[in-house]
Amino acid sequence: MTNLAKITCIEDLRRIYKFKVPRMFYDYCDSGSYTESTYRANIDDFQALKFRQRVAVNMEGRSTQTKMIGETVSMPVAIAPTGLTGMQRADGEILAAKAAEHFGIPFTLSTMSICSIEDVAANTSRPFWFQLYMMRDREFMENLIQRAKLAGCSALVVTLDLQVLGQRHKDIKNGLSTPPKPTLMNLLNLALKPEWCWHMMQTKRRTFGNIVGHAKNVSDVSSLATWTAEQFDPRLNWGDIEWIKGRWDGKLILKGIMDAEDAVLAAQTGADAIIVSNHGGRQLDGAPSSIAALPAIVEALDKINSPMEVWMDGGIRSGQDVLRARALGAQGTMIGRAFLYGLGAYGQEGVTRALEIIQKELETSMAFCGHTQIDQVTRDILLKV
Repeated sequence: MTNLAKITCIEDLRRIYKFKVPRMFYDYCDSGSYTESTYRANIDDFQALKFRQRVAVNMEGRSTQTKMIGETVSMPVAIAPTGLTGMQRADGEILAAKAAEHFGIPFTLSTMSICSIEDVAANTSRPFWFQLYMMRDREFMENLIQRAKLAGCSALVVTLDLQVLGQRHKDIKNGLSTPPKPTLMNLLNLALKPEWCWHMMQTKRRTFGNIVGHAKNVSDVSSLATWTAEQFDPRLNWGDIEWIKGRWDGKLILKGIMDAEDAVLAAQTGADAIIVSNHGGRQLDGAPSSIAALPAIVEALDKINSPMEVWMDGGIRSGQDVLRARALGAQGTMIGRAFLYGLGAYGQEGVTRALEIIQKELETSMAFCGHTQIDQVTRDILLKV
């Protein structure tokens, strides 16, 4: 067995993940659209933010505990909704949800998950969040929201930036499908991933569990592909948020805000939080990084005294990145690729290790900046540039 203590950073997990997971699913996770400039900027722009190191400060009693939409969390981090998680590792959504529950942070299940809402609810005891895409089939959407209610989900995350699909060149070249098509290239690649294949043979969950058997005329992989291509609704607008609120009476989070004007419009919907996000650089290539967009959005909401929380995702690969985001006004963050690396590398233990790494880096870096409590961190910990 691998000594996970020797895995000291998220990059260690990424390298192992790349070795273990089939190429199409690695590329699905670890790439962006078009030239991938926004995908790269999400990571690079964090590194331009430099810390003010302080000394002779009592560092005892450090705590990263805080709250996100009223829920106590062990650190200001939630697991982001990621599609096809159950193809990175068999039953991946269940494994990641368990790791998040034990660690004390929220888990968000994607509409496009492999494990269904009911699968995750049956294998966890802590309420999780559910992410919703706007679909043309409103009856299916109503049923999906009702299923999330019945499963005890404590928040609904509505993704606003996927009315149309960004062109992801690697997915097109790889012929991405769930499960993989038995082409010669795929079979050769799978032959080099015996551990992934063995785990996948142990589960029956190999397609989109929230859709197959629930949407009209979707009973198999071929009908699913047709349905999915037709269902993402390009007509999505702010009025649709009211439609959703009429069917969901719990906490509401809007994901995909990248502009200060849109943030103000989001505040007018009465949402509890927004997530500054460019979909991991997978939609509009050439858009700014999430961390670059964050300050203007925070400032715009401060001007109108909005009580809505501001979070961000995109490019977080360390606890230091979480600390930088917190300093720029994000009350919470979400991680996608960082937890997927751990999941693909070592399953549930790998996700736990990713969370341990991020929390340790967050706590240590916070102390070096002169703080012992995450809720006391301000922009003053960053050098002015």
